Amino acid sequence: TPLMELYLMYNSARKIFGNNGVTVTRSLVGSYVTSLDMAGCSITLTMLDDETTALWDAPVHTAALRWGM
Repeated sequence: TPLMELYLMYNSARKIFGNNGVTVTRSLVGSYVTSLDMAGCSITLTMLDDETTALWDAPVHTAALRWGM
């Protein structure tokens, strides 16, 4: 799925969430852990507390994700 389409989907989803009182505090848009010939996208939503937010913000160095190093 082209990145432009993923951002269009994200923008639409974020508007729907906001209109329903859901605050998006962290997001990833892109191709992560993909499959060959798999079209479309997925949205994962989870509640964060202080502990899980700190874990999310921690440095990551894996095959699929890298940041904060």
